[in-house]
Amino acid sequence: MAHGNFSTLVNSEKLTFVDFSAEWCGPCKTMAPILEDLKSRIGDKARIIKIDIDRNPQAAAAYQVQSVPTLMLFKNGNVVWRQSGVVPAHFLQQVINEHA
Repeated sequence: MAHGNFSTLVNSEKLTFVDFSAEWCGPCKTMAPILEDLKSRIGDKARIIKIDIDRNPQAAAAYQVQSVPTLMLFKNGNVVWRQSGVVPAHFLQQVINEHA
């Protein structure tokens, strides 16, 4: 996903959940099934996108992503929630519901 695309997505009114990850990151692989689960729980409330920090260094730098996975929730271009590390789907669902 190109950086321009990324800006368009996070600046939309629709909640956008972003998983900053990397191929070499073990915990990031753990997040994959969690995000699948989350997707089935939230339906259309938010879109979920994955950003590979090695392929999109500008996006990672723009949001000072120091470690992966870093999870962020965007609403109208603003980061409304952010956390690093593996987070369970039910918790992420709660966060999305609070901002929906």
